[in-house]
Amino acid sequence: MGMPLRQSIRLGAFLAKQKLLRKEKFAILVELEPLFACNLKCGGCGKIQQPAHLLKQRMPVQQAVGAVEESGAPMVSIAGGEPLMHPQIHEITRILLERNKIVFLCTNALLLSKHIHKFKPHRNFTWMVHIDGLEEKHDASVRKEGGFQAAVEAIQLAKSKGFKVMTNTTFFNTDTPQDVIDVLDYLNDVVKVDNMQLSPGYAYEKAPDQEHFLGVQQTRELFSKAFADGRRKKWRLNHSPVFLDFIEGKRDLECTPWGIPSYSLLGWQRPCYLLDDGYAKTWRELIEETEWDKFGRGKDPRCANCMAHCGYEPTAVIATTSSLKETIRAAVSV
Repeated sequence: MGMPLRQSIRLGAFLAKQKLLRKEKFAILVELEPLFACNLKCGGCGKIQQPAHLLKQRMPVQQAVGAVEESGAPMVSIAGGEPLMHPQIHEITRILLERNKIVFLCTNALLLSKHIHKFKPHRNFTWMVHIDGLEEKHDASVRKEGGFQAAVEAIQLAKSKGFKVMTNTTFFNTDTPQDVIDVLDYLNDVVKVDNMQLSPGYAYEKAPDQEHFLGVQQTRELFSKAFADGRRKKWRLNHSPVFLDFIEGKRDLECTPWGIPSYSLLGWQRPCYLLDDGYAKTWRELIEETEWDKFGRGKDPRCANCMAHCGYEPTAVIATTSSLKETIRAAVSV
């Protein structure tokens, strides 16, 4: 299964508009980071490596909303750090929903039960809970015993209150195809989340653990085996068929880092969420003054092993809407 129908229709209309306006570079989804602070110390993430004065800062509501509006993106993924540590995160979410944005609030879910009363179910709002494997692997990844059980209980609580819930799972070179199958089966069939996202572990340079990121060939082998025997079709994956083809090695794609830009306390990150080549103060500055042609596999050595969603899903979505065959294929998979 592919992206939810409502999300697919919204994306299709947005991309058609960009084509009519003859825009070559545009944001499909903004990765909004209104803080860097977190209540976990995950091995594959380096956000809390930021200086102490930055870890204490919280982005003002109007700055967060203004950045999303400036970009024109129809979708927002609110991350961090842990966004539920931001005292006004519910206000940021509410205003974005009022402005007709599709909002995903990414969380490790440890604080969800404490703050869920500040939110209301909405057709454009989804909790995105990080689940990095089944219990043993998840707890080791987030470096907290009991983290997995707390996240599952939070998912069940949110669903009982009428919220949509998705999960996001990152896989590393310590994972086997069976590990992928087991966690996706569990989330799909037992926990019954609405949709699931997955990502190959990317070489995030500030991450404490630099030994377990996947290479391109490892990624293709992992997912081609996990997706075999028709399993890919039964899982409620929040990805286009083209992107799933890409990570299992059935086709190649060019990176379009401007499609899912990152905005944080430091500004618009160049050129993407994973690389840190400075920051732009405005969306226009990011688009017009970044040398986009220098990035991607075969161009920048830092990109050699990257197959991350933030760079390649926009390419896949654009490829889907540009092809009648792929559009029909995506519609059938919903």
